[in-house]
Amino acid sequence: MSPSSGATTLRARLVPRYSAWSLVRARLATSGYWRPLWTGAQLKDAYDVIVVGAGGHGLATAFHLARDHGIKRIAVLDRSLVGYGNVGRNTTIVRSNYLLPQNHYFYEDSLRRWETLSRDLNYNVMYSSRGVCETINSDDEMAAAARRGNAMRLAGIDAELLDREGLRRFAPEIDLHHRRRFPIVGGLLQRRGGTVRHDAVAWGYARAATALGVDIIENCEVTGVRAAAGVATGVETTRGYVRADRIVFAVAGHTGAIGTMLGVELPIETHLLQAAVTEPIKPLVNCVLIYFAEHSEIYVAQSDRGSLVFGGLLDGFPSYTREGQWGRLEDVAQTLVELLPQTAGLKVLRHWAGTNDQTMDGSPIMDRLVYDNVFLNGGWCFGGFKAIPASGAHFATFVATGTPPDLIRNYRLSRFQMGHMLDERGGGPFPVRV
Repeated sequence: MSPSSGATTLRARLVPRYSAWSLVRARLATSGYWRPLWTGAQLKDAYDVIVVGAGGHGLATAFHLARDHGIKRIAVLDRSLVGYGNVGRNTTIVRSNYLLPQNHYFYEDSLRRWETLSRDLNYNVMYSSRGVCETINSDDEMAAAARRGNAMRLAGIDAELLDREGLRRFAPEIDLHHRRRFPIVGGLLQRRGGTVRHDAVAWGYARAATALGVDIIENCEVTGVRAAAGVATGVETTRGYVRADRIVFAVAGHTGAIGTMLGVELPIETHLLQAAVTEPIKPLVNCVLIYFAEHSEIYVAQSDRGSLVFGGLLDGFPSYTREGQWGRLEDVAQTLVELLPQTAGLKVLRHWAGTNDQTMDGSPIMDRLVYDNVFLNGGWCFGGFKAIPASGAHFATFVATGTPPDLIRNYRLSRFQMGHMLDERGGGPFPVRV
């Protein structure tokens, strides 16, 4: 038995399989039964693959590299903690209701993986297929929604176009007789869409990757890449130099900074996307509701604790601060009250902002960067969280084999030079659409 396989076997023993029987054993065991799931790994001098970023995409890529491709020496490096970035700062919505085939096939693959992820990871990620419903405010929007819904159905993806009566039956919490500047005339529903517990996703992938022998190194910032003869040889970190055969960057809102590190100007801007949580209330919102107004946008769901979790548009200017602007929060809160007037008296318990890397066509980048053995996974705009399972699986195949699978082939960086944009919203080359 090789040292690496022995370490993997030992690590697997230290990560118990969760089940009803394991809870019984834990109850009967003495203290010390529960152990930290991903701490304690020591940074080694060299790895087959180094993944930079311990968020959803980085951890999922490492997990699939180890499970599906048998790569033994993998490290995930993060300058902070597991799940401290965008994977723990989003509104937990998952869906595949996209118009363009390059997008809806990819996100449908991801949604199907969400449905079985708890079993695959042996960790409850709390997937809830409560439905995602976008409200429609005019006859023109109804025609556009019908086009998108028909495109989804032709691809084998569930979609339902609701008139006012159908929307009233599905989402009775919306008072359709309430006077709004733009009356609601219907909705586009995807019943299989819903929510997933974001921090459980990070913890589940970290636990599963650790059981397969992946080293997760927290508080280890990557500061540079070394290269020789046109090939990247390793990364400089705050803990010293580490050699690597392949390097993967999955750093969410800091993707542009990776381009700067490698001397490449990427078609990306980093913006702030805010979210907020209200005080707990009795059950009110039974699905995910998305509502567009002339000045803002709102997407809202109710958590298991009873709080309303909601968000809206970007703040409107590039920033890395993670300090959202009050003006944008006010716009989003006003739009929530316009959609659901009964929420007007609720208190906001907390609000936050995440750094959101926006490409110039609204679709991600999954490609090599500068060197043949350096891979970039970023530019996810508003779709990063929902894409995690498919991104991890297919990007791992790309890294392991050197050939991008068909589902991610269209997300190559060269599309910006070739003019093959994937502009889902039809808004042009602008990251902020207000």
